Amino acid sequence: MSKKQTLVVIGNGMVGHNFLENLVASDIRDNYDIVTFCEEERPAYDRVHLTEFFSGKTAEDLSMVSDGFFDANNIKIHIGDKAVSIDKANKFVTSAKGVAISYDKLILATGSYAFVPPIQGHDRENCFVYRTIEDLEALTEAAKAAKVGAVVGGGLLGLEAAKALKDLNLKTNVVQFSSRLMSAQLDTGGADMLAAKIEALDISVLPSKNTRKIVDGTECKHKMEFADGTSLETDIVLYSAGIRPRDEIARISGIEVGTRGGIVINDQCKTSDPDIYAIGECAVWNEETFGLVAPGYNMGRVVVADLQGQEAQFAGADMSTKLKLNGVDVASIGDAHGNADGSLIYTYQNGADEIYKSLVVSADKKKLLGAVLVGDASGYGALSQYYLNAIDLPEHPDSLIIPSRSDESVGLGPDALPDSAQICSCFDVTKGQICSAVENGCHTMPALKDETKAATGCGGCTALLKSVLDCELEKSGFEVNTDICEHFAYTRQDLYNLMMVNEIKSFNDFLKQHGQGVGCEVCRQAIGSILASYWNEYVLSDQQMSVQDTNDTFLANMQKDGTYSVVPRMTGGEVTPEGLIAIGQIAKKYNLYTKVTGGQRVDLFGARLDQLPPIWKELIDAGFESGHAYGKSLRTVKSCVGSTWCRFGVDDSVGLAVALENRYKGLRAPHKIKFAVSGCTRECAEAQGKDIGIIATEGGWNLYVCGNGGMKPRHADLFATDLDKETLIKYIDRVLAFYVRTADRLQRTSVWMENMEGGLDYLKSVVIDDKLDICADLETHMQNVVDTYQCEWKTTIEDEDKLKRFRHFVNSDETDENILFVEERGQIRPANEDERELALAEEV
Repeated sequence: MSKKQTLVVIGNGMVGHNFLENLVASDIRDNYDIVTFCEEERPAYDRVHLTEFFSGKTAEDLSMVSDGFFDANNIKIHIGDKAVSIDKANKFVTSAKGVAISYDKLILATGSYAFVPPIQGHDRENCFVYRTIEDLEALTEAAKAAKVGAVVGGGLLGLEAAKALKDLNLKTNVVQFSSRLMSAQLDTGGADMLAAKIEALDISVLPSKNTRKIVDGTECKHKMEFADGTSLETDIVLYSAGIRPRDEIARISGIEVGTRGGIVINDQCKTSDPDIYAIGECAVWNEETFGLVAPGYNMGRVVVADLQGQEAQFAGADMSTKLKLNGVDVASIGDAHGNADGSLIYTYQNGADEIYKSLVVSADKKKLLGAVLVGDASGYGALSQYYLNAIDLPEHPDSLIIPSRSDESVGLGPDALPDSAQICSCFDVTKGQICSAVENGCHTMPALKDETKAATGCGGCTALLKSVLDCELEKSGFEVNTDICEHFAYTRQDLYNLMMVNEIKSFNDFLKQHGQGVGCEVCRQAIGSILASYWNEYVLSDQQMSVQDTNDTFLANMQKDGTYSVVPRMTGGEVTPEGLIAIGQIAKKYNLYTKVTGGQRVDLFGARLDQLPPIWKELIDAGFESGHAYGKSLRTVKSCVGSTWCRFGVDDSVGLAVALENRYKGLRAPHKIKFAVSGCTRECAEAQGKDIGIIATEGGWNLYVCGNGGMKPRHADLFATDLDKETLIKYIDRVLAFYVRTADRLQRTSVWMENMEGGLDYLKSVVIDDKLDICADLETHMQNVVDTYQCEWKTTIEDEDKLKRFRHFVNSDETDENILFVEERGQIRPANEDERELALAEEV
């Protein structure tokens, strides 16, 4: 009888444990007695989602080890015991507790450690790293007596750490040594957009800060002193300035390490000793280390294949990543900086919607080399497939990011991908494997995840995996799952009905009665919109504020430089001379940029966060109200001057526009809504390009519905003709209330109409003929919205507690000195990068 060999794994983190799972699932499982050392007091857990610990997940929730895994597979695990030396000559591993194990094959999966900059005072009390559950528990305890926290490091891990401090209700600062966030993954434009969006969440970003020392603070426990002479007081310092390979056991054991650290491996993941392998963050291949789990998992698969005698090699890794940082979608693919010779760069920036996208393509415009997505990462799945599978780009590569050409990029759906296309890079799952799993009965996302492991790593492929699943189910005649997310097994329409029937008024009550887990950005914002559209309560109330969109939390749209716009309502485009004078005086007082918009009102730009309350107080004192430019709500009702002034006008378009805007100004909806009223068929107000359009005729008012301009214009449909004012308003009440109840999340009325079975005729049957017998309810709903309207800014400035949200710094009236303007055409505008650098040089 042949004796089994002994295989020892040093390290039971995510990569080490994934290796064990692959090994015991292979046909060489019975060839080995398996032993693993786990330095921590608990076996492998999910470090990728460590931040969720602060959202309610427990250590047990984060565990990657199924019940009975080690016993069922006869694996001996040494918990809380660190392997400290390797005797290569005699093939022995010795642990800190004195355990000595003889091995035939040894796998080093020792991972990495958090780098702590060697600055004076770095080891003071309440200075933490962000790596283990124990770190998080200590951080949580310290936060109970703290008010301010600072993260050292503005990379991926640093921004995750910032979310942790924010979740602990600390005033949060990100101190970044380089000039921009996520400098390894994002170009300058993407980093600037990310910084602006992060600061909109009341997280201060301090770039180009070299911390020299940490000393006692005056108002806080610590004071961080920077090389430029500035400082920051904070109660907690959280280091997240990168990671370093844990290679100490290799160094003392005579195993080759890289010049910059890390255990050197070849294409089979073997070290300088052929019986010792290294995988994950501790390994260095081709002078490169990999800080994501996917490459580590791939290394583990290569080792299992090599142990089986199969040809396999590690050839590097795709470091593309997609994640949600503090609620902000961010994605980076390939060569995001355009370093390749001859590469071309396409850039799209939408300041109003806070979206930045860039593509790096080959000189012949055929191949995608890299991409950056900030604010909208919905295209990540398709772009990653272009990149990973070297698929030829469309004739116009910018069609992949520029909305005006979006139709050109529709073709790359699941059917366009070959079976060999890699869908999940973490677990190397191909489209063919997914299709096979669906064919064998995996008809839901949980089942598909369990079978293939796809989307169970970083989660970046979830949307693409869902599209492949839906495509395969449709081919097979199965019903497609339309759940809004994994926490609620309902559509948005289902959730709306549940809210009405059960009179649910908060997200927590929704979760307790009909959901599971702690929720996510999708369901939180969808339910926030549902609650606001029906109950019409103050969006900054304690139970509603946490489920609002970013702009709603500050009742203002954040701009590219981190300042905010102020948009007072001007109903129907009408404003008195006194009102215009007041706006001019306020703009001059606070040095704001003013612009007359296409919505027929004056927007004020360049307000700091702390300036918003006093600006709005003066506007309200002058008779203005919030224009709701920040919300998914009614924006404007545009009008011509109508019969009052125009010799062609046949009715009072301004009077009707004012009445309509005053009626619907409190309405929250799945997306923004725009109206227009024209006083005759010359159509000066462009009513046929609006969600709701009205045109005066000799016989009354013609009503148009579900049009829009913007990225994909749609001509509105003629809904009814020659209506009197009472009937017109009744029909509009019903259309809008029905839209609010039945549209999908973030769906414009135009798309809602296009997706509606039966289209315009069906909508007419519901609204005009009362086919569903719900018109009375729809009208009651809308009347409640009208009756409960409040100006959100007026409510806010009357509440001292709510005003605290609009300070840049805790317990201080200091302002943000990073905001810089220059003058152009007699007004201010944000300084560009060159102008900022010049100003900084002059200051020095």
